[in-house]
Amino acid sequence: MILFPPAKINLGLNVLGKRDDGYHEIISCMYPIPLRDILEVLPATSFSFRQTGLTIEGKDSDNLVVRAWKLMQRKYNISDVYIHLHKLIPMGAGLGGGSADATYTLLALDKLFELNLSVEVLQELSAELGSDCAFFVLDEPQLATGRGEVLRPIEVNLDGYYLKVINPGVHISTTEAYQGVQFGGGEHLQAVLSKSPEHWKNKLTNGFESNIFHNHAIIGALKARLYDEGAVYASMTGSGSTLFGIFKDRPDLTQSDYFERVYQL
Repeated sequence: MILFPPAKINLGLNVLGKRDDGYHEIISCMYPIPLRDILEVLPATSFSFRQTGLTIEGKDSDNLVVRAWKLMQRKYNISDVYIHLHKLIPMGAGLGGGSADATYTLLALDKLFELNLSVEVLQELSAELGSDCAFFVLDEPQLATGRGEVLRPIEVNLDGYYLKVINPGVHISTTEAYQGVQFGGGEHLQAVLSKSPEHWKNKLTNGFESNIFHNHAIIGALKARLYDEGAVYASMTGSGSTLFGIFKDRPDLTQSDYFERVYQL
């Protein structure tokens, strides 16, 4: 069985405050994009995991894909499998690739072993692996609240627009991102998203940007460049360091030293 876990972008991301459980309360629209990893899951006589493509640091046992399999084995006593993850989505870039891989592992195991789990159960399982994992159970735009795991559908139509994604390879730790985050700003997110992207500039905000742009000038410069190239809206996704621009006409690829892709939505 082969599946293609997608990346996501955040259309607005506002951190409303810190919760009693140590997490932060957020509001954001998560939107799946055509950038995808490749995940193969097959029955096997013993469990094994292989990873190719972009290099993932750390031990295999810490990989979210392996943790997802262990979760399903513990809860449903499933048999061993062989998993091959070919990584194309940059890591730690605000694109949610690791979360997508974990959730799609759950989806693959659900199908492979005919567990027939509901969307709600799959989202609950995904939330045990990470705050934004539950988003990837459904391949559609969703409004995320809570710590990112409380989801509901939202109408956002980007059909016909072009998306340019740039990642300069700058690593931003979660600690750094949250140390300078600006709280608030999510009151009008849904109202702004109800309009076309031409109306989003300076209204649809990411609360992580200000401090990260201060610490890493190249990231802020790339956002400015996307506007210079004609983007109707540009933003950082997640807590960085990936930038994206939404264009009415297909933009050129200009940053050969960085990870850069263009997609028609």
